[in-house]
Amino acid sequence: MRVGIEKLNLYGGRAYLTIADLASARGGSLDELERRQMVPYEARSIIPPYEDPVTLAVNATERLLSDADREQIELVVVATESAVDFGKPISTWVQRHSRLPAHSRNFEVKHMCYGGTAALRVAASWVASNVRPGKKALVINSDLSRTRNHVQTEDDDLGELMAGGSAVAMLVSAEPTVFELELAKAGYWTNELSDALRPNSRTEIITGQTSFYSYLDALEETYERYEHLVGEVDFDTYFRKNIYHAPFPGMTRVAHKTLLNRLGVFDKAAIEASWRERVADSTHFARRIGSAYGASTFICLLGMLHAGSGFAAGDRFSVFAYGSGCQAEFYSGLVGADAQAYVRGLDVDAHLDSRVRLGVEQYEQIEKACESNIDEPTYEPLTQDVGDLYAQRYDGQRLLVLEGVRDYQRHYTWS
Repeated sequence: MRVGIEKLNLYGGRAYLTIADLASARGGSLDELERRQMVPYEARSIIPPYEDPVTLAVNATERLLSDADREQIELVVVATESAVDFGKPISTWVQRHSRLPAHSRNFEVKHMCYGGTAALRVAASWVASNVRPGKKALVINSDLSRTRNHVQTEDDDLGELMAGGSAVAMLVSAEPTVFELELAKAGYWTNELSDALRPNSRTEIITGQTSFYSYLDALEETYERYEHLVGEVDFDTYFRKNIYHAPFPGMTRVAHKTLLNRLGVFDKAAIEASWRERVADSTHFARRIGSAYGASTFICLLGMLHAGSGFAAGDRFSVFAYGSGCQAEFYSGLVGADAQAYVRGLDVDAHLDSRVRLGVEQYEQIEKACESNIDEPTYEPLTQDVGDLYAQRYDGQRLLVLEGVRDYQRHYTWS
């Protein structure tokens, strides 16, 4: 049975900050930051106080589903490490505000940046079981970063660059017109460690070097397991393109080099040429978003299908997902018949172009407002607007926004 991604969509918020402006304000050199990031990093999304992981998830879904799609959905899974409640799942708000059937299974999953992949694999397996023939699943990854003052890293300037917020929504079905999963071809690996933590609602701790090397260990382990299950493959011919989890865009370059070294390729020019031909286009959108957490691999898949060339329907892509803590998976899928036309038709570039460019001072005002709301039982985020962002990019646009919190109960409305 064929199963995989029938549709997907990215919502990157309605405002952004350029990395050049941020570097200048922090007294750093953009050239130096880009050298350390290894791929030019253009911007990061800014999420105002009246957006949260619920609104990001719903706004990613709104342009994804037709009424006919909604009628066929019987499973809703939202992956996040930015939950707004320790008990109530984001998925219930998604079910309500995305107008999904009440007779559906609905839950939230958490595993740092692996969560989105976990949700996708569970949904795909449910579809493949065929217990509900013709029914579909909605899978969403929705996340946003904590404020700079509460992100603890070993390298503060990079930590702030790696913040952001976005959501990717996917319709999973037996009609994988975008990306067909090869369900039996997957190598996974887990290893307990504390390379990234969110121990409370305010704090995000990233131990950069530990996480960096854990990612690379996991990549090698999962690829070895993939070959153990599938049989030895010729990396160059078996996979047409390679998609990697990208906590920052340059990590894709390090990941690809690591795999090629493992396969006996050490020539720097050959490695660079391979990355440019097989990986670089996947960072097309990632360079404009900032950290996408568990949505990262799917944003890179979108980037490759939008900006890439030299592949056709039926070609195989590898995908590597990593989540701190840690869990990783190396799997593969086939490009769908209408994949490139569909993704280009989304016009994600236009969506990102339409965001408002904010200055560093405005960005800091937004971060301070968001921080002041954490754990507050009652507040009105729409009164905390900076400049006229709401009037410019929300008012009349039918985007879900957080209207207010009263005695911890969250109330949403359409702009």
